Parts: sequence; C-alpha cells; structure tokens
Amino acid sequence: MAEEALVVFATFPDLDTARRIVRTLVEERLIACGNLVPGVESIYRWKGAIETSGEVFAVLKTEIGRYQMLEVRLRELHPYEVPECIALRVADGLPDYLRWIAESIGA
Repeated sequence: MAEEALVVFATFPDLDTARRIVRTLVEERLIACGNLVPGVESIYRWKGAIETSGEVFAVLKTEIGRYQMLEVRLRELHPYEVPECIALRVADGLPDYLRWIAESIGA
C-alpha cells in the first residue's frame, strides 16, 4: 500500500487561497488531507529576477492513481502561472494511515 501513497508539496500566496483550494481538493476526493503551514518565506528566481514572497506551504496526501487529476485540478484552481506541485512516493508508513488515505479518496 505504501507504494501507492504520495505526498505532494504545494505553495499558495495566502491562507484563504490555500484553504479554499485544499478544501476543494478534499471535497473532490483528489487528496485525503492537506496540512497548511502559513508563514513560509520563499526565495526564488522568476523571469530572470530573484524574488522573495510570503507563502503558505501545503503537504497534500494522495495516491498515484489520483495524481494526474490532482495536477490538472491544481493548475485550474491555482492563481500562480506555474504552481508548485512536487510529488514524492511514500516508501513506508503506518498501514492504518495509508489505508485511511486510500479510503478517503475512494481508491
């Protein structure tokens, strides 16, 4: 079951946007849950310039079978031209928690 689970990282411009999008992703069963971490400072290169901005970091839990739909939906909902969406496969985890992820997204 762990080989199916994914942790996806995303950032958002503010807490209201993050809450709205993550709630939608949960409602649509594309993710089991999302943890929001406000107060993240991001430093990055964008269109040739170095930028600094405050963001909300999100840790989203899903499965491989939902990832493509999650990516498409995140791009539709997100205000950024190129939103962060980085998925990592879960190598191991508490079996009951991994089962909960699968049940929550209806897999």
